[in-house]
Amino acid sequence: MVVWLTWLAPEPAPVQDTSLSADTTGFQAPQEIVEQADPAIGAVSALATDDSTFVRGQDVSESFVNVETDLYSAVFSNRGGTLVSFKLKEYHKFESEDAVNMVDTTKAGSIAVLFTSGGSRNYDTRSFFFTPDETSGKINATTSAQTLTYSVGIGEGSMAFTYTFTPGSYEVGLSIQQNNASSFATQDGYELAWVGGIPFTEGDHKDEGLKSGAYARSGGEVEAITLASDTFDELSLNGDVDWIAVKNKYFAVALMADVPTRGAELVGERFGEVSDSYLRHDYMASLEVAAPGAGPDTFKMYIGPVIYKNFSAYNVRLYDMVDYGWDFFEVITRPLAKFVFIPAFTYLHDIIPSYGLVIILLALLIKIVLHPLTRSSFKSMGKMRELQPRMEAIKEKFADNPQKQQEAMMKMYKETGVNPLGGCLPMLLQYPIIIALWQFLPQAIELRQEGFLWAADLSAPDIILHLPFSIPMFGNFIAGFTLLMGLSMVFQMKVSMTNQNNLQAKIFTYVMPVMIFVIFNKLAAGLNLYYLCYNVLTALQQKYVNKQIHEHPEELKAEKKVDPKKGKVTGKLSGGRKKK
Repeated sequence: MVVWLTWLAPEPAPVQDTSLSADTTGFQAPQEIVEQADPAIGAVSALATDDSTFVRGQDVSESFVNVETDLYSAVFSNRGGTLVSFKLKEYHKFESEDAVNMVDTTKAGSIAVLFTSGGSRNYDTRSFFFTPDETSGKINATTSAQTLTYSVGIGEGSMAFTYTFTPGSYEVGLSIQQNNASSFATQDGYELAWVGGIPFTEGDHKDEGLKSGAYARSGGEVEAITLASDTFDELSLNGDVDWIAVKNKYFAVALMADVPTRGAELVGERFGEVSDSYLRHDYMASLEVAAPGAGPDTFKMYIGPVIYKNFSAYNVRLYDMVDYGWDFFEVITRPLAKFVFIPAFTYLHDIIPSYGLVIILLALLIKIVLHPLTRSSFKSMGKMRELQPRMEAIKEKFADNPQKQQEAMMKMYKETGVNPLGGCLPMLLQYPIIIALWQFLPQAIELRQEGFLWAADLSAPDIILHLPFSIPMFGNFIAGFTLLMGLSMVFQMKVSMTNQNNLQAKIFTYVMPVMIFVIFNKLAAGLNLYYLCYNVLTALQQKYVNKQIHEHPEELKAEKKVDPKKGKVTGKLSGGRKKK
């Protein structure tokens, strides 16, 4: 049925790339920036020309100011006094030399102030033409902090945006000054909005879409809307909101207010299905700010990569927007990532320049830390193997009486001191670490576009062979580290197999690695490299423990002693070596 439905599935209808469309409202961007205006902006602009309160300073041409720092290149437009391009110099799109642009170029600017006039009309500042204080069109902030101010007269009042750029920082300061605001706006205040999501930058849009969303922190909790299952979602929050943000897999924009807020609005819409190559997420996040006082309202805008050190500097739990699984697991996985893996990654990379070697060393360190648990588990399984003949005899003796069989088994465990769960519990205690790494490694921007051996990018699959066809769930390629990981699982399971004559165990030895290979083929090379090393180290650890047990079989044999109360001889499996 899967093959039949895949074969007969209709081809997706071609979708026009809106990012290459001309601006229907006449917006002309410099060089490579080509914008398509937001339809809502056209409506607001039409209202503005009909309202005599908003006609001042509107009959001007559009101009741009280019801002250069050591970390990014930004372009601002006098139409709206807003940001129309923000390119990160140290990050490039997947398999491209183009810099990552944090601004959705299908919108007429990303920063907007929304307010309502006394005539109950809604306005968006992106429809107004502002006057910049910089006439040269260029600002160099590579060595010292610089500012850029846009101002516009509105009726009997005015509004001014002042942006601050600091070398070595992805933070852009924003100050909003309103003079005589009551002459053009109601006492409800205004909304500061980031319009548009962050364009996708990775090769796997399906995976990136699952990690994208709009976020806000309200009442100490992070709220979010995502478009993984729904094509449209929205969320309204009341009360003081610390920050709002939009994020894709590796990059984020966060707006933090230095003034009290009274709510936030998150809106998202998905264009295309989750698996479509033309998938696009459109978000708008806005902060509701009370009517301004005498001084300016100030905000911090972080526009850059999702780096824990950068986020933690603000001390408002910005990093909580990064997904670490279901709430049940997140209680464990997030602290492990924040306080163990990220510091370890940072420290090891300061010593070792290759992130591939860092992953290998991390796997080794984790195996060393978990060795007591693993050794205990292997020894417990060895004891269970020693009891296997007695267990088979009990099953045969009480084949027709399950209750008697269970009682005899429990009696045997009590006499020998063996815990049937002793081999499982130590392994279960390791799973939080495995799950945390499962969540952390694919989202670690440190691995993005970092190569190792044949893998060009540890954050993407390391393709070694392209297939002329696509297999459902598997894809149309074979990943190298995934293939090696599957083989390492076969080796590990052969080493740990307790009953070489069990047909089911033999089948499981090969079926399980094949299933893992299919599931993991599309995952990040860095994650598969870690599990490959982990499996190999586990197999070597198993052989080492088995060798110790073989050299000291007394550890698994029963010590016979007399129970002084009952006068019976009991067997107790020794947990340590017999003294000479």
